[in-house]
Amino acid sequence: MRVAKDRDDFPVVAIGASAGGLEACRRLLHALPADTGMAFILVQHLDPNHESMLVDLLSSATTMAVVQASEGMPIVPDHLYVIPPGRYLSVAAGALHISQPEARHGARLPFDHLLTTLALAYGRRGICVILSGTGADGCLGLKAVKQHGGMVLAQDPTEASYDGMPRSAIATGLVDRVLPVAEIPSALSPQRAAPTYGPEAPAPASALDHLAPDHLARVIGFLRGQTEHDFTHYKPGTLQRRIERRMAMAALAADDVERYLEILRTDQRERDLLIKDLLINVTSFFRDPRVFDVLAAQVIPGLIHGRGSDQPIRLWVAGCSTGEETYSLVMLFREAITAAKLNIRLQVFASDVDPEAVATAREGLYPEAIAKNVSPARLSRFFVREEQGYRVSPELRAVVVFTIQDVLADPPFSRLDMISCRNLLIYLMPDAQTKVLSLFHFALVERGILLLGSSETVGGMEGNFEVIAKSERIYRHVGRARAGELGAILASADGTRLLARSGPGQPPSRDGAYGELCRRVVLETYAPAAVLITHGYEQRYALGPIDRYLRVTPGTPTHDLLAMARPGLRTRIRAAVHEATKSGARVVVAGGRGASGDGGGRFSIAVHPLQSEGEALLLLCFLDEPAPENPPSRAATPGESQRIAELEQELAATSAELQGAIRNLEISGEDQRIAHEEALSINEEFQSTNEELLTSKEELQSLNEELTALNTQLQETLERQRTTSNDLQNILYSTDVATLFLDRALNIRFFTPATRALFNIIPGDVGRPLRDLTSLAVDRALAADARAVLRGAAAIEREVETDAGTWFIRRILPYRGENDAIDGVVLTFTDITERKRTAE
Repeated sequence: MRVAKDRDDFPVVAIGASAGGLEACRRLLHALPADTGMAFILVQHLDPNHESMLVDLLSSATTMAVVQASEGMPIVPDHLYVIPPGRYLSVAAGALHISQPEARHGARLPFDHLLTTLALAYGRRGICVILSGTGADGCLGLKAVKQHGGMVLAQDPTEASYDGMPRSAIATGLVDRVLPVAEIPSALSPQRAAPTYGPEAPAPASALDHLAPDHLARVIGFLRGQTEHDFTHYKPGTLQRRIERRMAMAALAADDVERYLEILRTDQRERDLLIKDLLINVTSFFRDPRVFDVLAAQVIPGLIHGRGSDQPIRLWVAGCSTGEETYSLVMLFREAITAAKLNIRLQVFASDVDPEAVATAREGLYPEAIAKNVSPARLSRFFVREEQGYRVSPELRAVVVFTIQDVLADPPFSRLDMISCRNLLIYLMPDAQTKVLSLFHFALVERGILLLGSSETVGGMEGNFEVIAKSERIYRHVGRARAGELGAILASADGTRLLARSGPGQPPSRDGAYGELCRRVVLETYAPAAVLITHGYEQRYALGPIDRYLRVTPGTPTHDLLAMARPGLRTRIRAAVHEATKSGARVVVAGGRGASGDGGGRFSIAVHPLQSEGEALLLLCFLDEPAPENPPSRAATPGESQRIAELEQELAATSAELQGAIRNLEISGEDQRIAHEEALSINEEFQSTNEELLTSKEELQSLNEELTALNTQLQETLERQRTTSNDLQNILYSTDVATLFLDRALNIRFFTPATRALFNIIPGDVGRPLRDLTSLAVDRALAADARAVLRGAAAIEREVETDAGTWFIRRILPYRGENDAIDGVVLTFTDITERKRTAE
């Protein structure tokens, strides 16, 4: 099939491998047909300090042209391009480009680098194949390939010599098929025949005829009825391309919708794979670094400036996918708050319609390949190294609430300081885009921040948003939300689906907005001061006038409730929390009198044990008590006055004893805190040492992979040299021509058995000078002729006769080595006795 050669839109296959990859790649090339119409690029982890022999080793396994990649080399079909040692390889404008690695030591990720550029340059024509190897190279790049509509295949880990790379790729959930190497070529065939367009670019009008509109509607309708996902408002071009690709991988024609619907009804796995393709869950840490630089320099400082400790910053990441972007934003805010030495709480809401993606984000465990996008300082501060990769630290994870939400059907969060929604609107129809932007405008506070993707704008809502950074797509909320706006927006959604999500008996959206307004006013006006804490007295949320009972402590900002409690409250709070924890029920204790500036009224402390997502919490409420009515005063009798004085003395003594006990407890608590800090310091030292050891292990593993690949190359080359040597030896031994090889000192290097007719020679004579041998022929000019040839003379030929009367033609020719240099001579003796007798 040579159709692809006549086009400039042929598929390009990127093959990634490490240890054990040479054997797998050779088997793959053996299984490929003679004319694929595709171009192949191989990235094999190689030792950067040695020349690679991959080109020679792979040439024997395929009829394709196998070449080592060089700068600017054009990419053409039926060619295999091999990465040079110690370099990074990328593609752009139909050509290969070579660059120096970003990291010279440790685990380099050349395959991720290639895949990222491949996805941008070739879109749906980009194919990723991951073969045997250790590590996680390729995990980040394959996400880019999937985002741009490409296909990802992985070798079956049970078949691979080293299963690290295939298993890491499979763990991302984005691999289309897991196959033995011999079956990968057949999986590439549908992609070769499939229509190919640019990266997420609209298909030409003629191409849209492949899948009729009614067929597309039937598939989308089936998914809407059988699953929780509604793709009605997504752009049909994107849906069509991805459905066509799934049908092609199932070996179905684009018009065979009935058969594909039957597969969807009976095959849950195919249904899940189709949904995963349509949802396009692709993200990465600090994607588009320029955007995050602008946020850190221009946007975030303005959000935290002048904000009090009782004013949390509220963020919403809509379409959070697997959480990388969410955690990236949280890291920026935590760094800015720490640098400003402020005590500001973060409340981050992250939502996505894909339950699997949300589950991955909640888990917070990412492969080692994230080290390419996350700096070492951030890895050390915000992540914990584990055997499977990097896990976000508890500090980072505790800030974010992940939830499953359809932004087109579910009500939004409210009173938000910032919303990030990147690369979601590009997949929606214009009316759906307008609806989502209206929801964002309603949810943001005045002058709140909206962050969109690089290909997205606010469209026709310029009056509701002003531009902060145009190229980075950062906008600021302007104008006010109108009363009932949320209800009107939600009412524009599909009524049936919204009702199904709302549940029976839920009030209309307008009434819900009024109810939310009433609840907010009542809470702000009449609710008591309340604090939500953990059992370790760490503050999680505050409500109401808590400044009457708590204060900001000098020094390092803290969330410790006991440290912020006003004098005299610590003991009562500790006792109430202890009793509530012990009983598991609501406890109310006397709190004493308030501060004199607040009227000095009495209050009580109520503690409510709570549970939230498996976490045990406590809600402390400071309840003001009504002032008692003053009874008519009367003069105290002398006996009563004496009794009052005695009680006051006893109370003072008891108070002194209590203060002493409290002081002793505080000293004990301080000692325990110091011991705890010392233990934490030792643990950090151990953690630092462990990270250093892990880094050394990665460097050794990387070197071991390269050495393994080099050893495989050497074994193949040695085997080929043995075969060549055997072939030459058999050729020489099969002739009757006596042949003698001499080095520059005229020492014997090699001889054929027929040479024994002229010299008394045995195998042990190899390495001896020729003059030491007894010649059976009279040839006094032999040594002189040999030296003449060594000096550069032409071949010399003479006739010689043995003692037995046998005649030979003796020829002396130069033995040429590397660079055509003369490294010795070759003597051949051809028997001409019969010719001599005939002539006589």
